[in-house]
Amino acid sequence: MATGTRATNESDLKSGVYPKQLRLTSGQSASLRLLKSADKHALLAFARSLPSHDLLFLRSDITEDTALEEWLRNVEKGATMTLLAEMDGRIIGYASLHNDQARWTRRVGEIRVLLGPAYRGLGLGRRLAEEIFHIGERRGVKKMAAMMTPDQIGARAAFERLGFQVEALLQDWVVDRDGRPRDLLVMSHDVESVSDRASA
Repeated sequence: MATGTRATNESDLKSGVYPKQLRLTSGQSASLRLLKSADKHALLAFARSLPSHDLLFLRSDITEDTALEEWLRNVEKGATMTLLAEMDGRIIGYASLHNDQARWTRRVGEIRVLLGPAYRGLGLGRRLAEEIFHIGERRGVKKMAAMMTPDQIGARAAFERLGFQVEALLQDWVVDRDGRPRDLLVMSHDVESVSDRASA
């Protein structure tokens, strides 16, 4: 699996897909590229600059050094693909595709997108979601999921544009850092089914 992911990284870079420049609605330009191990400290600085609410629903606390090391190990072994968005040499957001390594769910990937507060509403989140979704397609992921709170209207709209649909609304499924229960919205996209319909 790790060999396949390294090949994907190399293929993307050699083909000129990444790095690539994006023009945001503000007129600013952001650069997208694949995460590498040397990005650990810059990614840690980005994570620690985020509001606490943004960290609420992450599977691990990426403000901790050990969590980032695990993330990078998952990238190396092929369980995760991550795209970084940069501006003026600083990380301003990322999109990740996480594959469960359990044999029975290996065909499923979860997309996670996170932006710095100053760079929201500029079209960057939508473009990151699109880019990581297409990476998943190229890697042969058959079904993709995304999770968010119901009040994340922009995130929901971005995934709906990609063909994601609401799979479930889980009431009081998580708690915030103040101990208050929050709902969780689960969206999914059956890539294989869409591809089959297109072929037909």
